[in-house]
Amino acid sequence: MSTYGPDDGVELPVPVFDPDEKPLTDPDLDPDAKRSGFVAFAGRPNAGKSTLTNALVGAKVAITSDKPQTTRRAIRGVLTREDAQIVLVDLPGVQRPKDSLTGRMQRRVDSELREADVTLLVLNGEEGVGPGDRYIASQLRETRGPTVIAVNKVDRLSRGETMAVLVAAAELEIGEDVFPISAKSGIGVQPLLEHLVGLLPKGPFYFPVDESSDQPQHVLLAELVREQILRRTFQEVPHAVEVQIEEIERPGDDLHVIVANAWVESPSQKGILIGAGGKMVRTIGTAARKELERELGTRVHLDLQVKVRRNWRSDDTLLDRLEID
Repeated sequence: MSTYGPDDGVELPVPVFDPDEKPLTDPDLDPDAKRSGFVAFAGRPNAGKSTLTNALVGAKVAITSDKPQTTRRAIRGVLTREDAQIVLVDLPGVQRPKDSLTGRMQRRVDSELREADVTLLVLNGEEGVGPGDRYIASQLRETRGPTVIAVNKVDRLSRGETMAVLVAAAELEIGEDVFPISAKSGIGVQPLLEHLVGLLPKGPFYFPVDESSDQPQHVLLAELVREQILRRTFQEVPHAVEVQIEEIERPGDDLHVIVANAWVESPSQKGILIGAGGKMVRTIGTAARKELERELGTRVHLDLQVKVRRNWRSDDTLLDRLEID
């Protein structure tokens, strides 16, 4: 088992990638020299898988928060460079299914891990290696491709703490390589990327060179709205909220009109999201509008409604509409 860090001659920290500086493929490049494939991210909730996906892709393709169950779908981020295309599959955290929602999420995790060319186990360095990580590692022994381990958030650890968690990661006995990284600051991300690319099979690219994700636009916009809700709510509310884009119109070149529903499971949760005198929903709407404008490159008028649908997490009809499969 190998580990990679400052003592291996790697210049640290490594900056998060800038998409404007990302080289695209040369169409005349010998196809036999190209590598392409899918790298599935496994790990417990809040390990930093989405932050790492965004850092590698160089664009925001997955929302982030400190709340477990932030990621509910398999999010594919695409990084293309001259010699390789790596499709990063950001997965929900591995968990025991409790309802139709988490059951669907776990089935998607299992499916993506079975099909991936490479699996990356992302560990939360601050929390160390726990029983949940050991359980996931045992499941990854059944995957068909190689497994790599990334110990994330090492920027928050002392040198001694980092070494201890690296040793614990190596003791999981899956794969041959352990990388200490910080997805947030970029520490160790470049060496990890180069290693993952080297594990990909040779073959043609799966996506156009200018594509950074396969998410439908309405799903990404809904996620950007949900991200702002997650950042402002606590206790049971973040787990009980889902956002659906009902309508997108473009009445002018510099304006999008977006109608969105925030689904919750009880009137009390609706009251929390709306807030006294509507203050909370206005705050969420203002923050979400800025994110939508950044994504769309136009002004946005956002009509955000909060609606109750009891036990929606076990409502297969709504889950189908929300495209959570």
